[in-house]
Amino acid sequence: MKADDIVKNAFCMPLANPAYPKGPYRFFNREYFIITYRTDPARLRAAVPEPLEITDNVVKYEFIRMPDSTGFGDYTESGQVIPVSYKGKKGGYTHRMFLNDHPPIAGGREIWGFPKVLAQPTLKAEIDCIVGTLDYGPVRIATGTMGYKHKAVDTKTVYDSLMAPNYLLKIIPHVDGTVRICELVEFFLQDVQVKEAWTGPAALELSPHALAPIADLPVLEVVSALHFKADLTLGLGTVAHDYLAK
Repeated sequence: MKADDIVKNAFCMPLANPAYPKGPYRFFNREYFIITYRTDPARLRAAVPEPLEITDNVVKYEFIRMPDSTGFGDYTESGQVIPVSYKGKKGGYTHRMFLNDHPPIAGGREIWGFPKVLAQPTLKAEIDCIVGTLDYGPVRIATGTMGYKHKAVDTKTVYDSLMAPNYLLKIIPHVDGTVRICELVEFFLQDVQVKEAWTGPAALELSPHALAPIADLPVLEVVSALHFKADLTLGLGTVAHDYLAK
């Protein structure tokens, strides 16, 4: 293979059989279950990288069901997003993320810097309740529940929240093990259509785990819960801050 052919065809690893196709990445009927909870402010501050600033002592714990996504397929995701601000813009910093599908794990980490780790999340309706769970190996580490469609929520409010910027810490090592890329990435969702949105009484339980320490941001109080469905495109990112810049 000629060097020019390598450069022409390379866009992700591995070259011979890429782990995921080129975007754009469109999601249809993406189902969210988000529980906002209050946590320990000192631990929250320690979890958020500069130059991001926390806006409140809360965390958004998410369960996301993605039954139909271009390139990535059918999978489920779960994790923690922290409300932050950057240069006066309010958005969300993705702190931890667990999912059960290799292409979005590889693509999410390589392109944007999503902190994606292999695990087994679920999200489904159980009679009169929406239930989200997260298992790391054989251990149940998260359980979220909410009354199923108790009260409708204005979809415009949900749409506005989805249009806020999202932030990630992208880290790629050099071949000698040192850090080659260390960047704060900013990205936006695009072409968003919120189809329905609901709220209801909710509860969240997080359990300690050595390799998936979501309980390090403990649940002190459940503030609110949201269950909605949307179609959207995952936009590509820009570098907001380069930690290695001289």
